Amino acid sequence: MKRLLTTVLTISLCLLIMSACSEKRTDIAEENTSDQVSDEMMCTLLVECKTAIGRFDEKQDILPPDGIIYEETQVPFNEGDTVFDVLKREMRNNKIHLEYSMTPVYDNAYIEGIGNLYEFDCGELSGWMFRVNGEFPGVGCSDVKVRNGDRIEFVYSCDMGRDVGKESELTS
Repeated sequence: MKRLLTTVLTISLCLLIMSACSEKRTDIAEENTSDQVSDEMMCTLLVECKTAIGRFDEKQDILPPDGIIYEETQVPFNEGDTVFDVLKREMRNNKIHLEYSMTPVYDNAYIEGIGNLYEFDCGELSGWMFRVNGEFPGVGCSDVKVRNGDRIEFVYSCDMGRDVGKESELTS
């Protein structure tokens, strides 16, 4: 009995420590994160989930028929903004559901869901990815600084990126 109690306490302590290492966020209209942006620096943002259309019955009623959650739009940004800053601001301004996790140790954001479409909704290899100027950076969206003229795309993949043009390290 004492061993069982020790095991339960150890597991509880581990869960408590792990939950302190990450922070889950859901944004629709969250805190002010510099809504005033420069009119001089512009980038393009697109959020689409075309690969999910027809793949998961329970989500089809919330997915846009054309797979476009946020139409390609030129948006202003401030010097020093990251891809995540732009996504977060535009999703909030357009009242589009965004859920992400922050890992403070790495100061990094992980996109879990946009427009109520989440990672793993279309299988174990599905989730949100992003590319800048046609390239998948290989780092988190909060690690990439936006430059004037950048084209940012958040795309939903049902096959670990292979269905959206990313060459996977797993296939090599």
